[in-house]
Amino acid sequence: MSTLLEEPTQSRTVAAIHGRNTSQSDPAFEAGFAEWLETHYGDHLLDAYARFATGDGKLDAMMRKLLFKAGARSCGSGLQVGSQVGFKHLETFEIGTNVFIGAGAYIQGRFDGHCKIGNQVWIGPQAYFDARNLELGDHVGWGPGAKVLGSQHTGLPTDVPVIATDLEIKPVRIGAGADIGTNATILPGVTIGEGAIIGAGAVVNTDIPAYTVAAGVPARVLRKR
Repeated sequence: MSTLLEEPTQSRTVAAIHGRNTSQSDPAFEAGFAEWLETHYGDHLLDAYARFATGDGKLDAMMRKLLFKAGARSCGSGLQVGSQVGFKHLETFEIGTNVFIGAGAYIQGRFDGHCKIGNQVWIGPQAYFDARNLELGDHVGWGPGAKVLGSQHTGLPTDVPVIATDLEIKPVRIGAGADIGTNATILPGVTIGEGAIIGAGAVVNTDIPAYTVAAGVPARVLRKR
């Protein structure tokens, strides 16, 4: 006698979904709608975004996408923006095609910064990006809760609170095809090489070569892929 659902007994391999999706063009009306939003809301796009930020319906999702397209420096087709995604200085963002941004993620840009997100990038829920000088290459996978820190206080002079000292902003670069594990943290000035894998919970404070696997606190290269 067969059953509709089988009990999972062991690990299994299934086909990737997002990484294999082919890029699809957005409906034609969306380009005109995004232009209209930019023209009529201009500096108030955040207010408009707030109306649709938390809903899970199709209309909310479409409006989040269109408001990203209206406010970003550039934005490709196929963008998906989950509920409760937050951002600052969207005007500094360059977003590729077929990008997924999971629910609750936050991308913090800066008025004079630069944030580039490549094609086919997948960003998990609750991710955080200090995006004041950040580049994610094409096909990057970003685990849920993983973080980028892009700056640190100089701590000088020592007779003032650390948070009152100057900020040193350093670029963070994630190479194409790299995969960042759940809750990993990438520190200021770090470059992750193309195709590298960073383990869950790792704290990465130095550059990681291409096509290697690194993990730990602080992260160390364990092996080549």
